[in-house]
Amino acid sequence: MVFCPFAAGYFLSFFFRNVNAIISKDLAAEFSLTPADLGFLTSMYLLAFAAFQLPLGVLLDRYGPRRVVAALLCSAAAGALVFALARELATLSIGRAFIGLGVSAGLMGAIKAFSLWFPLSRLATLNGLYLAFGGLGSLAATAPAEAVVEALGWRGMFYILSAMSLAAAVIVFFVVPEKPLPGQGATLRAQIAGFGRIFSTLAFWRIALPAVIGQGAYIALQGLWLGPWLYDVAGRQRHEVANYLLITALGYIAGSMFFGMVSDRLARAGISRLLVYKLGLGCSLAMLVPIAAGVHTGLGVILAVYSFTGISAALAYALLTPLFAPEMTGRVNTATNVLLFALSFTMQWAIGAVLKLYPIAEGRYAPAGYGAAFAVIAAIQLTAILWLLPMRTQPPRL
Repeated sequence: MVFCPFAAGYFLSFFFRNVNAIISKDLAAEFSLTPADLGFLTSMYLLAFAAFQLPLGVLLDRYGPRRVVAALLCSAAAGALVFALARELATLSIGRAFIGLGVSAGLMGAIKAFSLWFPLSRLATLNGLYLAFGGLGSLAATAPAEAVVEALGWRGMFYILSAMSLAAAVIVFFVVPEKPLPGQGATLRAQIAGFGRIFSTLAFWRIALPAVIGQGAYIALQGLWLGPWLYDVAGRQRHEVANYLLITALGYIAGSMFFGMVSDRLARAGISRLLVYKLGLGCSLAMLVPIAAGVHTGLGVILAVYSFTGISAALAYALLTPLFAPEMTGRVNTATNVLLFALSFTMQWAIGAVLKLYPIAEGRYAPAGYGAAFAVIAAIQLTAILWLLPMRTQPPRL
């Protein structure tokens, strides 16, 4: 009654986030979009998502996840309908932004609910299983989405997504039980001031930044640019692109379950989640480097390992939640998320802007442009990991 209703909305959140990688060429052809236009359009989801994270944290801590998530999913339903009806870039962008707003509580609402209903010692496992369910949405946004687009067109698919979003809102509202919230009675001003405490904590930044950069890169690639990269650099055909995106989605699902469950079990054996977090981030970066270099050999393995280890970044939520009081759970995690999706928006748009600087031949973007953009992202990710490495133990609650 707690896990499954939220998971239904989270499935849709991931589908919406990643489906443009499948329909990018359709949108570019129908609306005459440049690479920067396509990057901007797709990243409107991330911009709206990020912009609402801080207000969302206050709403979750003040009103609880059931009401907040259900209300927002109605916005996703409206956004999908607007997107399906769009006849120009501006309307597409508005629809995409409403979708991003509507699913912005998908993970944060669930983490808040888990912290209310389950012990913190199980939080990484629950988060991992939940992320795996979201990964099913990524999986559905690959070859299955391609099949739906072939049969119904991309507009028909978005009509169906609108109806599914509304159904998910109804399920969350009527099925999820209520539970008294810790910290009830706090003033709105005091709750907003809690963000100052979070953002002034050095341990928050050292733990959060590597996750934000690593997952931001993954979202920018899986959500849009990995698809065109497979066309333009790896020389793959449309059905092959869908299959490679399917591989990364499967890697994400497997990694979500692995890092969530294994980190909790190792923690009980005396091996810290922080160490698992560092190892996962390092492996993910090691796989991004050959992608940036345009390596084709063993591509399926590289992409599978990249997505499998990249989701280790989600351990940041389990590491950050115990740092602060229970009544601040919503704000702690949305503070991380606002950084994550603001950076994802920036990366997704910036990759398109970099590609625009290079020649476009027969609708294909230059491999050198991809290499330059991805190399900069890898360098930034390395810097954040190097700052995290000296931290040896989980910091105590503040």
